[in-house]
Amino acid sequence: MKPDRNNSKSNSRPKVQLSRRAFISKTALIASAISIVPRHVLGRGFVPPSDKVNLGYIGLGKQSITLSNAFMVHTDQAQIVAGSDVWTTKNNWFKAHVSSLYAEKRNQGNYKGITTTGNYLEILERDDIDAVIVATPDHWHAIQAIGAMKAGKHVYCEKPLTLKIQEGIDMVETVKKTGKVLQTGSMQRSWATFQKATEIVQNGHLGEIKKVLVNVGDPAVPFNMPSEPVPAEVDWNQWCGPAPLLPYNQRLSPPESKAFFPDWRLFNETGGGILTDWGAHMFDIAQWGLGMDRSGPVKFVPPADKNAVRGMRMFYENGIEMIHEDFGRGWGVRFIGSKGNLDISRSYLETDPPSILKSQTSKKEDMKSRGNHYQNWIDAIKNETPLIADVEIGHRSATVGNICNIAYQLGRTLEWDPSKEKFIGDKEANKMKSRKNRKY
Repeated sequence: MKPDRNNSKSNSRPKVQLSRRAFISKTALIASAISIVPRHVLGRGFVPPSDKVNLGYIGLGKQSITLSNAFMVHTDQAQIVAGSDVWTTKNNWFKAHVSSLYAEKRNQGNYKGITTTGNYLEILERDDIDAVIVATPDHWHAIQAIGAMKAGKHVYCEKPLTLKIQEGIDMVETVKKTGKVLQTGSMQRSWATFQKATEIVQNGHLGEIKKVLVNVGDPAVPFNMPSEPVPAEVDWNQWCGPAPLLPYNQRLSPPESKAFFPDWRLFNETGGGILTDWGAHMFDIAQWGLGMDRSGPVKFVPPADKNAVRGMRMFYENGIEMIHEDFGRGWGVRFIGSKGNLDISRSYLETDPPSILKSQTSKKEDMKSRGNHYQNWIDAIKNETPLIADVEIGHRSATVGNICNIAYQLGRTLEWDPSKEKFIGDKEANKMKSRKNRKY
């Protein structure tokens, strides 16, 4: 409670005149006292402007190396102090990698190095960690991100944000309750080419948008890999965690020495197929371009062939149709308008006619990079600046892919209410918004 400025007792205190020397001495004592107060005492998640954001990584597979490089190279106000994985060898691998990065940098000041653990909860319990990067398989995202926010940590969570729709609803609610800053790892939003593409669409240069084609991979399938011996270096029960206890196969979770990316993303027990893995990128761009970041399609119509892995038709309330379709140019998005079309992916940005793009792009414009997805998150933590891919954006984009998986699986038209986030008149589909997690 703030003191009452009109309180007679407070006004009756005698005035004290301080000499210049006494004032400087007293100020120095106060400053030194503040400097040694742990940041958690000042408020959960508070990061003094002069401090670096202390980061803990949860999930130390190949993506963690990419993300450690990103936060080391592309930010100057953060430092990696901890990591956690159920693989002992990945803990060692990550620690060595981060240590080598810091060894190459000078003037690290008070940096005390990195510690690793097999239990991510130990990271959440540490008062010196301000924020976490969640880079585990999809079936862990919501549990770890929500747990981190409740523990007072800010979160950078890899895409797709969630495995199930209800998880996203819960994550949005947790951000509201805790006030934590959650950035979705949909880094395409910070790329100049995708920003330019959505500007062209939103500013009406294609005319009225009639249709959007999104080419990403196949829906998820049930796990179907043969069992292999479980390596001694991994706690397989904890890797599966809330998912069913699956047989081990190195394609599902490879040792760090393997060059290939893991296949857990293909199976509905642990991922959403390439449909959600890349859909979290490309459906995200479609949603952004159409101005539907806080909403989504209202109808999902699967193809008549129940074995088909393309052909899902989605309709927004304004009549725009979006189709999961291979238009022959790799993973990407095609906006079809009354005045022309626009194709966008990581390797091209083109319009038909070409004059649309030419008229909207300056010769001096840098189309390689316009933003810094990682610094954007750090800035939001320290300065409360806007995020480019906040929790609601990540949740809504993931929801599109999650509903596609449900519709492909059920093989029937689904009507979706984006405001209530429920299927209309379909109890079975609504049950599939979530699942009962395994006790582990």
